[in-house]
Amino acid sequence: MKIVTVIAFVLTLIGALNWLLVGVFSFDLVAWIFGAASVASRVIYTIVGVSGVWMLLYWALFRPVTRRA
Repeated sequence: MKIVTVIAFVLTLIGALNWLLVGVFSFDLVAWIFGAASVASRVIYTIVGVSGVWMLLYWALFRPVTRRA
């Protein structure tokens, strides 16, 4: 499960950087590489979205419990 989490983390970072480009420069890197409404870009967006959901679930379910002294 660790490799899945690492892959999901990397894909989530890539998605975050793409949104940073969209927000700051109005430039969508995925659409630029694969085409604005292509099947490939939709697949990339879906994979990145699933990775984000995985990271959210991973954080909610498996985060280490810390104790405050």
